Amino acid sequence: MTRFTVLVAANDAHSTVRDAAVQAANTIADHGADTSHATGSPTVVDLAELGPALLAARPGSDVSDALDQVAGSDVLLVASPQAHGSYTGLLKVFLDRLPELGLGHSVAIPMAVVSDLRTGRNTEDDLRVLLSDLGAWVVEPGLMLSESELTDPRGVIEAWADVAAHSLGQALAVSV
Repeated sequence: MTRFTVLVAANDAHSTVRDAAVQAANTIADHGADTSHATGSPTVVDLAELGPALLAARPGSDVSDALDQVAGSDVLLVASPQAHGSYTGLLKVFLDRLPELGLGHSVAIPMAVVSDLRTGRNTEDDLRVLLSDLGAWVVEPGLMLSESELTDPRGVIEAWADVAAHSLGQALAVSV
């Protein structure tokens, strides 16, 4: 069974970033990436729902469960809005709790939501480096959406999935 998780690092729970990330996960799964053995819809870990618990000296069961879900994923779509030129601190704080190579079992898909596509490439690149440093096999290309595209991201997501599904399928064939 392929375990597909969407990790959302927006500062607000149930955000438009989350909606677009879930749509992207479902779309790439429908575009021929061999997630046919997936366990239904992807599981969503919304970091904004964990809030201050992420900063506790010892993680509670909610944070531990989220870490286990993420680390145990076969496919992990990581969605973060741009914050000060990179991904959010919320994502950094969460992923810092994983051990070295804590995503070594996962194929990761970076998704960046940026204010301006002309200057937003660094966010997707930074996500790619972060996920790779944690041991994930990172799919090319990642998904980059502008904030203005969040109201109706279908067209961009469809075009991206047409290209990225092949890369995801190849990565899954090797790693899962």
